[in-house]
Amino acid sequence: MTTNTAPRMRSWELFAGFFLLFLMFPVYYLFEADRPVALKIAGLAGIGIVGATYLLLPPRLFEARMWQRLALILGQAVLIVLIVLVFGVPFLSLFVYVAASAAVLLPVWLAVLVPIGPSVAAVHAVLNGGPIWLAWIVLAMLLSTFSVLGLAELIRGNIKLYREQQQAALLAVAEERARLARDLHDVLGHSLTTITLKAGLARRLLEAGRPEAAIAEVTDVEALSRAALTDVRATVSGYREASLVAELAGARVALQAAGITADLPHAVDNVAPRHQQVLAYVLREGVTNVLRHSGATRCEVRFGLSWLEIRDDGGTPEQTGGPGTGLAGLTERLAAVGGTVDAGPLPAGGFRLRAEIEENA
Repeated sequence: MTTNTAPRMRSWELFAGFFLLFLMFPVYYLFEADRPVALKIAGLAGIGIVGATYLLLPPRLFEARMWQRLALILGQAVLIVLIVLVFGVPFLSLFVYVAASAAVLLPVWLAVLVPIGPSVAAVHAVLNGGPIWLAWIVLAMLLSTFSVLGLAELIRGNIKLYREQQQAALLAVAEERARLARDLHDVLGHSLTTITLKAGLARRLLEAGRPEAAIAEVTDVEALSRAALTDVRATVSGYREASLVAELAGARVALQAAGITADLPHAVDNVAPRHQQVLAYVLREGVTNVLRHSGATRCEVRFGLSWLEIRDDGGTPEQTGGPGTGLAGLTERLAAVGGTVDAGPLPAGGFRLRAEIEENA
């Protein structure tokens, strides 16, 4: 049994198991019948098969192919007909279980047809001198059919809800993986790029015989590494939030270490507070791309109430190998808050990245 069958198994077996108590009546009539012992044993086995297939098979055939479901209903009906032919009309009561199985497994229009034949046979027997209680079989079959139809709809609803919950869980996992991948890219991409640049600067200072300046750069590398480790831990835990002020300061340091003239704002007061976090990610990724891919000598950053723009005088991504997956991640971030990313070459040369958020988003 798979996990998908668990909800319907519980629902069906609790309901169906109770009604197996009514098998005591055909069993009673079986022992009262004037038939050989061998036939009584065969009849008892037939009654047991009807009860077992009614209890155990509908849940397992609930979503099986139609021919498999029909085979169960026809098999139960044929077995009961044989019992009736051997032991008499009182055993028409067994058709209650066929009607219940059909109500679970068959379409509604087909399930309501199943009790018709046994009901006609029971009424015919009563009209021809049979016991009057056979009329109750008709009522029992109709009641079981419509009550089990309601149960079947409940089971289908439970299965649908169960699968929707599974799908929601899978989507939540996929979304968390995407967030983690995007955040780690943002954190490590920028930090490792800055560390690489500063490490290279420290090497050049050592080669130039300036150990004091090199030590200062190595100290910065150590601090950056510790900060990156802290960011990674916070990202994995889901507690990291980007700060536009911090990213602006980090961009200034990284651009200077790369020998790129940084034309950056001195404050972020003109950016709406609710947009600062997502624009901080844009600034981080945009500056990282300038450092990695552009070959620029100058980088200019400008802010607005709900926008950020980065310009450089380097090559386009197509000319310098492309910015990787960063812009795709930014597009996802901005789309989540109703914003857009526009990136492309400038007419006079260089590259521009602009992120803008709709004010009503």
